Amino acid sequence: MSEWVSTRLLADRNPNWHMILNEFLSEESWSKTLQPIVEKIINGIVLDQTDGVELFNTPNLFELGRLAHLHKLAMFGNRAYFNSNVHVNQTNICVLACRFCAFRRGKKAEDAYALTIDNYLDELSKFSAFVNEVHSVGGLHPEWTVEHYSQLFERIRREHPHISIKALTAVEVKHLAQLSNLSIIDTLSILQQSGLTSLPGGGAEILDDDVRAIICNGKESSQEYLDIHRAAHLIGLPSNCTMLFGTIETVEQRVDHILKLRDLATETNGFQCFVPYPFLPDSTRLPMAQLSTGQEILRVIAVSRILLDSIPHIKAYRMNIGDELAELALQFGADDIDGTVQQESIMHLAGSTTPLTHDLLQLSKLVENAGCIPVKRNTTYTSFEEFKPPKPAKRLPMA
Repeated sequence: MSEWVSTRLLADRNPNWHMILNEFLSEESWSKTLQPIVEKIINGIVLDQTDGVELFNTPNLFELGRLAHLHKLAMFGNRAYFNSNVHVNQTNICVLACRFCAFRRGKKAEDAYALTIDNYLDELSKFSAFVNEVHSVGGLHPEWTVEHYSQLFERIRREHPHISIKALTAVEVKHLAQLSNLSIIDTLSILQQSGLTSLPGGGAEILDDDVRAIICNGKESSQEYLDIHRAAHLIGLPSNCTMLFGTIETVEQRVDHILKLRDLATETNGFQCFVPYPFLPDSTRLPMAQLSTGQEILRVIAVSRILLDSIPHIKAYRMNIGDELAELALQFGADDIDGTVQQESIMHLAGSTTPLTHDLLQLSKLVENAGCIPVKRNTTYTSFEEFKPPKPAKRLPMA
């Protein structure tokens, strides 16, 4: 059978993945560094901050990757996921000015823009026949209230009913609630009733307020980010979560960030996917950033998979890290590479050079090159189809 469904809680994980993982781990030998951590996993002991730091500092990247890959195999077998999506960024006008952001513009900037609802629908219509998800995040527009987005989502749902709407980061939700004089949960409920399917995870950056005061001063606090996603989960809106690494954070702060997300996921079962992505320096204003090598990116993905047992999926976000590294990450614990995207502004303004012309055939080739089975999914990880490229058309015999 090439098509199947799963519950939102399992998100295509094998229900017996813990038992399968224990069998995998018991069959291999491990270094003195990782053996104590492997024993904790086998015995069902939750890994803590000390374990996370040890994982980040373990010298053998390939052994770390193997441990993460066994987690992925136990959960999903050899499947790797993607979807058909397009990014439509509704505005780059923002009342904040985060130091790492190359996308934001002031209202009077020459290249500032704010799509009307008709403009937005015109843009989406160019891709509607090829996608089943629209991903929309943008600046904090000083005038748009929840009513604007409610009208937008209702139009999308009415004119493109097959397209799910993944939109609005936590800080956008907070901004809308403040402008509209509503509570967070009332704001989310209105948006959900208008057609919002899920929240993206952007804006988490590092969930440490000392770091946030330097790289994104004025955004929601660490606790507010968690509380907004908790509210979304409470009303049945699933969400992703993210981590921006390679700015000024320490290893300990990375681990704390991951564990805060794990704790909320354990509480609500509402996070679908964790998306770690490195800071891209071009055109931004954070000269003290550490930046991240390819090895560091793979290490973050691997550690994330090992620690985040309560979040189903780990994404190798190809729009940020590139196709080649995303392909390799599928052997380091990642199981998802996002989607076709079609167009994207935020990462590319920050320095990404990943092609925007990928179709499903190219994505499936990327997955197969990594030794995995390509699976097309929906937004909420409940509907799946093994992607099999169409057979090439037969050539007519030459006369």
